[in-house]
Amino acid sequence: MSVRLARLLSVAVIGACLVTAPAFATTHARTHKSKSTTPKGPTLIWRGDVATATGVVDEVALAWQKTGKGNLELQPFNTASGIDAVSIGTADLAGSLRSSDGSAENTNLAFTPVAWDALVIITNASNPVSSLTLKQVHDIYLGKITNWSQVGGSDTPIDVYAVASPGDGVEYSLRELLFGRANQPVAAPRLYVNTHKLEEGVELNPNGFGAATLGDISGNPKLKAVGINGVAPNATSIGNGSYLLYTPVYLVTNPRSPKAVQVQAFIDFLQTDAAKAAMRLHAVLPYQDGIALASKEDSRSDQIFTELGVHPGRLIPTATPVAATVAATEPAASSPAASESHVASKSSADDTGGATYTVVKGDTLSLIAQKHTVTVAQLREWNHLKGDQIKLGQVLHVSDH
Repeated sequence: MSVRLARLLSVAVIGACLVTAPAFATTHARTHKSKSTTPKGPTLIWRGDVATATGVVDEVALAWQKTGKGNLELQPFNTASGIDAVSIGTADLAGSLRSSDGSAENTNLAFTPVAWDALVIITNASNPVSSLTLKQVHDIYLGKITNWSQVGGSDTPIDVYAVASPGDGVEYSLRELLFGRANQPVAAPRLYVNTHKLEEGVELNPNGFGAATLGDISGNPKLKAVGINGVAPNATSIGNGSYLLYTPVYLVTNPRSPKAVQVQAFIDFLQTDAAKAAMRLHAVLPYQDGIALASKEDSRSDQIFTELGVHPGRLIPTATPVAATVAATEPAASSPAASESHVASKSSADDTGGATYTVVKGDTLSLIAQKHTVTVAQLREWNHLKGDQIKLGQVLHVSDH
C-alpha cells in the first residue's frame, strides 16, 4: 500500500474544481520554443509539482532548447500527478521535492537529485514577523500556537494553509523534517490543490501561514519567506547547511521508457554550466554545488528532532482539529477567493457489496485514491479506465468487488 495514500485526508471534504491532473496539464502545457528557428530534437513531457517547475525546470528548459538537442513540454500540477504520469508512460520526467515513498509504483522509478532548494515558511509581505524558531513552526502546525502575537506579531489569528495531497513534495518533506513522519496530520483548516494555489491564498491574507520553496517564491513581492532560528533562507545558507530546512529536488524517470536515452541526455545536461546558471536564477543550488549536504542528512535530522523533542514515526496529536475543507480553484482563476467552494464527498456501497464513490467537483483520480487508501492503478483496473480522466457525477468502484 502506498505511503502516498491519504491518511491525512480522512476527515477532509474534497472541494472545488473538477480537474484531473492530465486535464490541467493539457490546459497549461507549454513547450519552450525558439522565436527564430524551428525547434530541433525530441520533445519530452515533464509533469510534476509547480514549485519544481518554477524553481528549477522553467529556466533549464529554455537553456536545453537553446542547445538544439530537444524541447521540454511543461505540465505543472502537483507531485503525485507527475509521478503517476511517469509510472504509466504519459510523461517522460516528473519533478518532485521528495524521494521515493517506498510504494510499489515508486520502486520501479528512478529518483535523481538535481538541485537543492529551501523549504520556506511563507507569510504575507505585510506581516511584521520575519523569523520563527523551529519549535514555533512545529507548534503552529500542531495548533498549539494560534495567534501571531504569540510569536511577536499582531494580535490576529494564524491562518494555517496546507496542500491537500499528503504526497506533495513540499508538505511531505517538511513534515518529515519537523515531525519525523511525512504523513503527520497538521491543524490546517484550509487545504489547496497545489503550492501555487496555497501561495495565492497567503498573498490575499495578512494572517496567512504556509509552506513553499524559496525557488518558487523568489521575486514575489507579495510573499515573505521567514527566517528559521534567525537564519534567512538563501543560496549561501542552503549551501552551508545553516538554514536547516533545505531539501533535494528530484527528477523522476522510468528506466523502461522508450525515450530513456533522450531523458538521460537531458539529465546529463543538468551538469553543464548553462543549466547550473539557469537554476541559480531562482536561488536554487545545483546539486553538485551542495554535495556536502548529502552527508549531513542524519546529523541534521538528529539536531532537529532533539530540538523539537520528536520521536520519528510516532503520531503527534494536534491541539485543534485537522483540516475539514479543501480550498481549490479553477486553474485559470485569479485568486483562491474568486471561485472557492466546498463540496461534500459521496461514498456508498453498491448492491454487489463493493464500495463506490461519486465524483464531485474538485476531484482527481489521485485524490480519490488517497481518500480511500487505494492506488491509482487499482482505481483504473476496477473501473476499466485507460487514463486519469474522470467526470463530474461518475460513479467509481473504490474497492475490489
